[in-house]
Amino acid sequence: MRPLLSGIRVIDLTTVVLGPYATLMLADLGAEVIKVESPAGEICRDIDASRHAGMGPLFLNLNRNKKSVMLDLKQAEDRAALLRLVAGADVFVHNMRPGAIRKLGLDYATLAALNARLVYCAAWGFGEAGPYGNLQAYDDVVQAASGLAALNAQDGVPRYMPTIIADKVTGLFAANAILAALLKRAASGAGQFIEVPMLECLASFVLVEHLSGATFDPPLAPPGYVRMLAPERRPHRAKDGYIAILPYMTAHWVRFFRHIGREDLALDETVLDPQKRSHAIGRLYAVIAEAAPAKSRAEWFAELKALEIPCMPVNSLEDLLGNEHLNAVGMFARVEHPSEGRLVSVDFPVRFSKAQPLADRPAPSLGQDNAEVLGKPEKETPHPAPRATGAQEEEDKLI
Repeated sequence: MRPLLSGIRVIDLTTVVLGPYATLMLADLGAEVIKVESPAGEICRDIDASRHAGMGPLFLNLNRNKKSVMLDLKQAEDRAALLRLVAGADVFVHNMRPGAIRKLGLDYATLAALNARLVYCAAWGFGEAGPYGNLQAYDDVVQAASGLAALNAQDGVPRYMPTIIADKVTGLFAANAILAALLKRAASGAGQFIEVPMLECLASFVLVEHLSGATFDPPLAPPGYVRMLAPERRPHRAKDGYIAILPYMTAHWVRFFRHIGREDLALDETVLDPQKRSHAIGRLYAVIAEAAPAKSRAEWFAELKALEIPCMPVNSLEDLLGNEHLNAVGMFARVEHPSEGRLVSVDFPVRFSKAQPLADRPAPSLGQDNAEVLGKPEKETPHPAPRATGAQEEEDKLI
């Protein structure tokens, strides 16, 4: 934890990945994040293998440095407790659909009447003003709608990225927007409503480079960044596995072709002119692919590092945990969790010169912080019971 946001209190009604990832950024920066959960517990508690019910790895990874309060918002007493928290909070974040949050009576107009300084962030699937405004949205759906699944096609078949990218990208947008609104509030004294829609966030993320020729009106070329779309743009097979070899600047290409004995290409106008090179990129990548099997990954890495040509072995997920660089910079920590025992934790990756890190707070059990936050004891069951059909239906309303 980096204590830059000390004194900022965040009321977090988010579930799954998008919202919890956004509030994790705030918690890792020192904000007091109060995670409000139903008696069933949020759905990510039960995803993937775990040592104890309700404490799965996805939940543990997304909810460090947070406090858990268990409230049944259908009960008047618990709803009143939430409103008291909101009245003294700086930020309120949820990822329910517009209709669901209004039904709960927790829309912006209602909460702003209690706290005019409140920064209210609604992170949902689609902008409310559009025709998709009240539809459910999950990562795969947004990858499909944003063009990302089509971009990731293999043999003409669209494929989802094997990471929860729509949620995480939108979560980063949300955290950034909240920080900007807090900065504005420091000057104006007033809070505001923030809408952070998944489709719009991921579409803007994809189109940074892929708007390409369609940036101009009329278009100079179809959308799609040529280098990204070249079929030959892929890791290359070395003697003992795969490696990324990426000459990028003109000087990189010249040095690489000279290194492999292709002086003809090092002097070729197609290589020396960046625009011509971009249109011939597939052919140039094919030359790398032909040369790569002659050497091991270690040989390529050593030689190209010396030539200052970008190059990295292709790591598996297991390789990351033992990676020399990530371990040297302290990316992974072994921590003791009070109920889950020894865990591997991935550290917040940003470093600040004037914010020395403090020890992280382990992800909480359900309702663990009721007494501290609400002044009443933790509920009897520290972990959620098996999710009933009705509880699942409630989860389905959220996003």
